Amino acid sequence: MYYVYILKSEYNRYYIGSTENLDERLKHHLGGYTPSTKRLGRLRLVLSQEYDTLVEARSVERKLKKLKRKDYIEKMVDEGFIRMRP
Repeated sequence: MYYVYILKSEYNRYYIGSTENLDERLKHHLGGYTPSTKRLGRLRLVLSQEYDTLVEARSVERKLKKLKRKDYIEKMVDEGFIRMRP
């Protein structure tokens, strides 16, 4: 399985990513080993969704990142699922 995930920082900022191994990827983010999230402070996983292929997961990740709309991302987090199609 492949995952698209959303992390939220203590500064109320979001990070969107995709991975094959969610547990390992979270260890990297939470441990401060990922340069793009290291500066965000304390993070927590607020949403993750499974996909059958890496191509699907990366496609959804790219679409989410292009949105650049915090309100849309917050609505997905509140609803508990990502409303994007690959």
